[in-house]
Amino acid sequence: MKHAKFVSFTLCGAQTVQKAVKLLPDFRCERYARTADASLSGTSLKRFAQQAMVDCDLIVFVGATGIAVRAVAPYLMGKAYDPAVIVIDEQGKFVIPLLSGHLGGANKIAEILAQGLQAVPVLTTATDGRQVFAVDTWAKAHSCAVLEPEHIKYVSGALLRGETVGVRSDFPVDGLLPAHIDLKKDAESGFTIGFRTDAQPFAHTLHLVPRIAYLGIGCRKGTSADAIEQTVQAALASKKLPWQAICGAASIDIKQNEPGLLLFCEKHGLPFRTFTAEQLQDAQGEFSRSAFVQQTVGVDNVCERAAVCAAQNGALILHKFAQNGVTAAVAVPDWRVTFEEREDEA
Repeated sequence: MKHAKFVSFTLCGAQTVQKAVKLLPDFRCERYARTADASLSGTSLKRFAQQAMVDCDLIVFVGATGIAVRAVAPYLMGKAYDPAVIVIDEQGKFVIPLLSGHLGGANKIAEILAQGLQAVPVLTTATDGRQVFAVDTWAKAHSCAVLEPEHIKYVSGALLRGETVGVRSDFPVDGLLPAHIDLKKDAESGFTIGFRTDAQPFAHTLHLVPRIAYLGIGCRKGTSADAIEQTVQAALASKKLPWQAICGAASIDIKQNEPGLLLFCEKHGLPFRTFTAEQLQDAQGEFSRSAFVQQTVGVDNVCERAAVCAAQNGALILHKFAQNGVTAAVAVPDWRVTFEEREDEA
């Protein structure tokens, strides 16, 4: 669950926080009423902000914008790293996203809060103000990693000037493209959607990597997390697959408590699923077969079948790779690129 911290400075602000936290059920919300709670009266706002910028997905200041700006300014890292930061005035009349409006989702969260509080959302990002396609908002909504956040400005700048922006996709594209986005024309700036991060079809190329790939892993009992990581890194490198494409890992159920696997998944924030030998055997596709594995665990292949099962009977894009007693494979589900319907075409 995502983590949010709300900080207020007056009794009125604390009451606004009480209303606001109910509007974000997907967040684990902590409330810090610095005036109403005597235990916080001597604490450092600077220290609060420093910690919150590290461990939170969202920080909401209920009070003056200047307080929020001064509190977080020393700890800014960049749009790819900063959490969403929002300011609400103490009476709950205005909701202002300050940081990570697109990648961090602050704009969307601000709209949710504003609707629930019957407040005015104050969105200052140019693409939102002029209803222009925002590539980083689209990427977040469609679970795509943005590899070069510094290149977002080229795509957004071109669109705001009314210029054509190119897009190249390794996946099928459904529906209408946003205005000024073209799949075929050459352009100075553009973005790619796929796993080929070395492709440079534009002078300013932004790579969007769909986080849709599942790792299937097999290993001996007692295999270390380091050995698993080395094998996975080598496997991905062999097919030039970026780490950012991986969204989960899977194995056979007898490995559900394997310490090395659990530590590896925890380190990379990967959900870990396991399947029974019967479930793996029912996976659809052509797989490498091992009589030894069949005799040991009851199914002829673990890594490939686990990857395919996790990807909902998807396609293998990396077949069995073995190293250091570890096997790894990667599969992806059927996935397509979709864009929201344009208002001018609705």
